[in-house]
Amino acid sequence: MNDLSRQATRLEAIGGRYDPWLLGAAVALASLGVVMVASSSIELTASPFYYLTRHLIFLGVGIVLAFWMMRTELKTVEQHNQMLLLACFALLIVVFIPGVGSSVNGARRWINLGVSRFQAVEAVKVLYIVWLSSYLVRFRDEVNATWPAMLKPLGVAVALVGLLLVQPDFGSSTLLLAITAGMLVLGGVNLPRMSMPIVIGLPVFAFIAILEPYRLRRITSFLDPWADQLGSGYQLSNALMAVGRGEWTGVGLGASVQKLNYLPESHTDFIFSVIAEELGFAGVCLVVALYALLVGRAFWLGMRCVEMKRHFSGYVAFGIGLWIAMQSFVSIGVNLGILPTKGLTLPLISSGGSSVLMTCVAVGLLLRVSYEADRAERLRSKLAPGAQPAAATPADTAAEPAPVAAPVREPVATAHVAARGTSRMQPRVEPTFGRTA
Repeated sequence: MNDLSRQATRLEAIGGRYDPWLLGAAVALASLGVVMVASSSIELTASPFYYLTRHLIFLGVGIVLAFWMMRTELKTVEQHNQMLLLACFALLIVVFIPGVGSSVNGARRWINLGVSRFQAVEAVKVLYIVWLSSYLVRFRDEVNATWPAMLKPLGVAVALVGLLLVQPDFGSSTLLLAITAGMLVLGGVNLPRMSMPIVIGLPVFAFIAILEPYRLRRITSFLDPWADQLGSGYQLSNALMAVGRGEWTGVGLGASVQKLNYLPESHTDFIFSVIAEELGFAGVCLVVALYALLVGRAFWLGMRCVEMKRHFSGYVAFGIGLWIAMQSFVSIGVNLGILPTKGLTLPLISSGGSSVLMTCVAVGLLLRVSYEADRAERLRSKLAPGAQPAAATPADTAAEPAPVAAPVREPVATAHVAARGTSRMQPRVEPTFGRTA
């Protein structure tokens, strides 16, 4: 028994490894962000390093939060999924409370923290992804087989979008719906059944998009920014001029002309145009490649977790990957003139305290997923039949599972799903992306 206890202790002490590619891509994007925020904001205020200092402070706090997430067990996060959903609604409602919510340019999207403002929707993105991941674990089979289980997360998303549209925040509303649809598809929803809400919802959302005059102006200016270059097309025309000036290798770091009060929001929404101007096509390719690496690694990690039957971890990775991919695509598309103007930052690069903080939390969550997946694989290899001690007796083998099985146990919600009878459900096909599970 002493040998058995020592072996169990060794197995419980086995740790995992954080994905180096994921960590490297995130660090590279954040480092590039520091350089470009310094370059794009140095002429915007009397204090040349005002925005850089703020960005470094928020990035430092974000790194602390990311480290905290990296050290938090995912089963602990999953256990609080209902509270996280309530927090989503609370955050979007509190911005309308006088004295707590803060209004900028007619939009009520921020919570006044005294020393700074916090954009509530940035936290909602992370909390909602965690809740939806937990929901897909608890109702995996029902989501694929029944209407109510599929419509519930769509109803939650519509309720959150309704609060966002009142603020108003059309860009984040679109992003939240896209994340919901993507996660449901990756979670195994019946595609023909899923197509019906999409067919009904798209015309409604298009009508909402053109209902407000300022949104209609953005669409018309996107189609031809040069028709009103000094009016509705001012932002996009200056962004396109910045991109054109960069050519292949750029005009040089810090040598941008458009950032000199010609290009609005050059350190936030339009920082990609400054990158294109100063670093050229080579810099643009570098940024796109880093995002492709980060998102690709997140999807690979999600697929790996699903194949290991660690569904909550896999869905969290899918959700964060979808979020970063869509937001970066929209931000880059707006800067290049292939999408209408939206107020979405470039993740990990743009200046913006709320976005930096919550993107760091999301990256920390992804790294935790990679750590637990690697730890599970190491434990599995230790427990493989070929790894049993040669002198093990039948009694030892029978006694071993009790202390050893605990570290690799699925979260409580997953065990609950397994306990429910699902004989009436259709056989489930896991997403394998062309690979055999």
